[in-house]
Amino acid sequence: MARAATTSDVFNAIAEPQRRDILLLLRDGERPATAIAEELGLSQPGTSKHLRVLREVGLVDDRRDGRQRVYRLDARGLEPVHEWAGGFERFWNESFERLDAYVQDLKRNGSAQ
Repeated sequence: MARAATTSDVFNAIAEPQRRDILLLLRDGERPATAIAEELGLSQPGTSKHLRVLREVGLVDDRRDGRQRVYRLDARGLEPVHEWAGGFERFWNESFERLDAYVQDLKRNGSAQ
């Protein structure tokens, strides 16, 4: 089955590690595209393409500041990812509860020796 276009949804957009790096940078505040490229060691054209994809799926907003385009995170676009990952919360909680029980058992058995 063919993979969906990168701009079709947030999951495809964030599948690219460099786009996730851009989102992490923007989590700390807005930045011009040139600063993003410099901080991540990316080319300007490559950065612009990644930012376009992120904008098209609703993960970043941009505004003009003189001759520069400044980008900021729009975390509301991550809601589908949050909802999907939240479906695994019960699994994680059960795993942590089992791990905690195991650690407590080790402590009891270790102190009895």
